[in-house]
Amino acid sequence: MLRLTWVQPEDLIGHELRQASQDGREPGRIAARWRAAGGPEAPLRAGASPGPVSRYLRLLAEDLLDELADLPSRLADDEPTDLASIRALCLDWPSGGPGAEPPVSGRGGPGEAIRPASAPASLRLEAAWLGRAAGCLLGKPVEKLPLTAIRHLAQATGNWPLNTWFTARGVPGQLATAHPWNRRSAATSLAENIDGMPEDDDLNYPLLNLLLLQRHGPHFTTTDVAKLWLDELPPGRTFTAERIAYRNLLCGLEPPLTARHRNPFREWIGALIRADVHGWTNPGAPATAAEQAHRDATLTHTANGVYAAMFTAATIAQAATGIHDIHTCLRTGLAVVPPHSRLAAAIRHGIQLAEVHHDFEAVVDELHATHAATYHWVHAIPNTALIAAALTHADGDFTGSICRAVSGGLDTDSNGATTGSIAALLAGSPDALPDRWTSPLKNRLATSVADFNGSGFDTLAQLTCSLTHLEAARP
Repeated sequence: MLRLTWVQPEDLIGHELRQASQDGREPGRIAARWRAAGGPEAPLRAGASPGPVSRYLRLLAEDLLDELADLPSRLADDEPTDLASIRALCLDWPSGGPGAEPPVSGRGGPGEAIRPASAPASLRLEAAWLGRAAGCLLGKPVEKLPLTAIRHLAQATGNWPLNTWFTARGVPGQLATAHPWNRRSAATSLAENIDGMPEDDDLNYPLLNLLLLQRHGPHFTTTDVAKLWLDELPPGRTFTAERIAYRNLLCGLEPPLTARHRNPFREWIGALIRADVHGWTNPGAPATAAEQAHRDATLTHTANGVYAAMFTAATIAQAATGIHDIHTCLRTGLAVVPPHSRLAAAIRHGIQLAEVHHDFEAVVDELHATHAATYHWVHAIPNTALIAAALTHADGDFTGSICRAVSGGLDTDSNGATTGSIAALLAGSPDALPDRWTSPLKNRLATSVADFNGSGFDTLAQLTCSLTHLEAARP
């Protein structure tokens, strides 16, 4: 029996009820109707419930999804989605545009440690691609596992605090049975199995955005993103909000309705993992990077899901100059997030915890205690807070950043990827990344996107660099 994940109405309704409670709507009466009819809760960790429901429940779920969409939100003024309203709320919105020069001597904010910008852009970008891949690969075998399982599996092999790849060698059989590795990833992402970078959506989306900039330049529209996906992205390689938006496109809906229609995942992490290229190609221009990320994100996401992408793009754009420390980069990212939004509060909290606690386990425990009862493990809010906390606590060090991000649980491969991209940019070149992270990748990336399968990270860096130059030259 085929149980299609992330699109069946009876599986979506529970997530939408939760989303409504988070974003300031009052779903109580609708929730009571669903439960009185015998409707199931949303699947906790999977994309589909194990068995079918009656035709009546499916039709009821569709009706209730539409009713929930019509409920007013008390948070609407503080959490808009349109760019003009976002900018109006961000009083410290960064200045600068495409090709903006990084600050010169005396540059940076008070107390900022300035890094020498010595490495060529192509080397910084190669490091970023490698860092994104290594961080993603580190998190793949433990994706979907609870925090306690991640800790026990690492401890069993003497890899705690986490400092290198996960391995099944030395894990007691009882522990391995209780907490099995991610079924799809163990064969390619445990230390003993790594042979190049396997396919992952966290790497597919940067490749798609290279195609986007090649074909449409930096002034692409959200509709351009949609058309590119239909041409180049296999629907089976999409998940959560991206799969819903893809379905909506095939049903004839257009952006930005594709992000809102029966899409309870519109504030999850999917837009964040698409943001890197917008930052990589706009060094020193965080506002431009954030605006590009907004146009990309609004195909699939709203409000905090969009802000997470903008925050990431602006942070990366600042890091891509090679001269700023991680703390300045994160402050720049926060400057494009509405200050009274839930995402801004979560990021500030994550950074504060990282500054206060010497032990990162204490940071993680408090983040989980704060968010676990409210947000799904793939939601953008707790994951972005964890990314910011990991980078802050490690002071931008590459190994420290990706290991902290992955050891914090939640969406481990996505958090490792984004953290790795940022920390590798700060490192500045592939040679600055420890060999144990880069050698197993064998300069080879597997993907289902276009003709990129088997590409080397050095080749991808050169292509990204060429797109950076094209953007800087455009009016």
